[in-house]
Amino acid sequence: MPGRILLIEDEANILEAIGFILTRAGWEVRGHGNGGTAVEAVARVRPDVVVLDVMLPGRSGLDILRDLRAAPETASLPVLMLTAKGQAKDRENAMVLGADAFLTKPFSNAELLETVTGLGQTANPAD
Repeated sequence: MPGRILLIEDEANILEAIGFILTRAGWEVRGHGNGGTAVEAVARVRPDVVVLDVMLPGRSGLDILRDLRAAPETASLPVLMLTAKGQAKDRENAMVLGADAFLTKPFSNAELLETVTGLGQTANPAD
């Protein structure tokens, strides 16, 4: 069932840790660290699931999410938002913009895997 994930995260240690967890679970993980070029990376990689940090250099994850939802080819792409800012307003903004799930850093490995697996099943319901 696992497919391709694009992990848009600018902190190398977090990118490496999440990449390791998801790769070990069978996902193909691609990383991207620049908010300014993230939408282009989504078009190039064509992921089954996007894991998107809220705070990125160049552009915020919320702005990227808004663009993904506005484009017909990515309007239904499953997106998990990650943030170190655990405020209710951040979660509410992400969900209003169309995030499918939201996790606050730090999160447990099991919680990350469960969330991504659920999103992957949404993206590939026949699997």
